[in-house]
Parts: sequence; C-alpha cells; structure tokens
Amino acid sequence: MTIRNICVYCGSSGGHDPVFVKTAETLGRMMAAAGIGLVYGGGNLGLMGTVARTVLAQGGHVIGIIPDFLRTRENMIEGAQELVIVPDMHTRKMMMFERADAFIALPGGIGTLEELVEQLTWVQLNQHDKPVLIADVRGFWKPLLGLLAHMREEGFIRSGFEVKYLVSEKIEDAIPMIEAAAARNALKDKPHLELTHPV
Repeated sequence: MTIRNICVYCGSSGGHDPVFVKTAETLGRMMAAAGIGLVYGGGNLGLMGTVARTVLAQGGHVIGIIPDFLRTRENMIEGAQELVIVPDMHTRKMMMFERADAFIALPGGIGTLEELVEQLTWVQLNQHDKPVLIADVRGFWKPLLGLLAHMREEGFIRSGFEVKYLVSEKIEDAIPMIEAAAARNALKDKPHLELTHPV
C-alpha cells in the first residue's frame, strides 16, 4: 500500500510549548519532501494552520475539509489545492477518512481526541487497517496511553480486540513508521502463492 495522503489531526491552538509548533512545521516539511499530501480540517489557526502552511510553502499538496459553520471560526485557509466545504462534522470526518491512507495525531484538544479515538475504534472493529500514529510530543499523549493500558488491565479491551496504533516520540520517525506499517499490512493481505512442481 502506497501512502499518498496522510490525515493529520491536531489543535486549532498552538499550545503553550513552542515545541508543538516546531513539530507541526517539521511534519509539514517531511510530508512535502516525501511527496505525501496533507488531509486536514481546513483551518488556518494553531497547529492545523502551521502544518498546512508548511506543506504549501514546501510545494506539497493540501486537501482541506471544513464544515460551513467553522469557515469563520477556524479562519479557513487560502491557497490549498483542494478546499472542500461540507455541511457538518460527520461529513467532514468521513471525507477525511476516505481521502487518507494513514493518520497522525499531533497534540490538540477535545476535537483532536475525538477524531483520534474514532479511528482507533474503527481499527479495533476491523473496519480498516490504515496506520494510526500518535505523535507523543513531550509526553502529550501519555495520559491517553495510560488510560488505554488501564482499560486492557481491567478487561475492557479484551484479547482479540486490541487497539492497534503506533506511537512516535520523535516526529522524524512518524512517516517511516507509517510506511513500514502499511507495507506489513499489504504483505498480510496478499494471498500466499502455492508452489507448483511439474509432474
């Protein structure tokens, strides 16, 4: 499976730690350099805007998908090659899923958490096998990772229903990890060839 587009979930705020913005810039540069398009929420604020502007500045492709009611609130980006205005959040999330081959969650708020957890749920229920990577920048996602471990320990994530995700503490590892996971998935889905011998 070739990774053509990655959906990035992240905050419409930049957060207090400057490392979050630097991480978003680094990811944007890496995606453009690898020829991987960005699928994201279409806003120009916070980490969302940072990733998108960086991809565009480096000559990369950006697909922004934004609900009509957020056009002003999230300061809809200009200059994206594709900018899709949809009627509601459900349509936005489904279209982002359809256009992406993998997902990365940078730091963010409730919306980022909700989008990430939805993808983890779909993977758990075998609705797709697209790689989902949690970018644990400065330990931002450690409370969530701890909660997932707690759910397993308490028997609420049962054997056979594991939540499959990747975790990267360094954003530089994100794309190589996603590409390796996609290659493993492609190999797993490929039917085994039976060897035949001439009689």
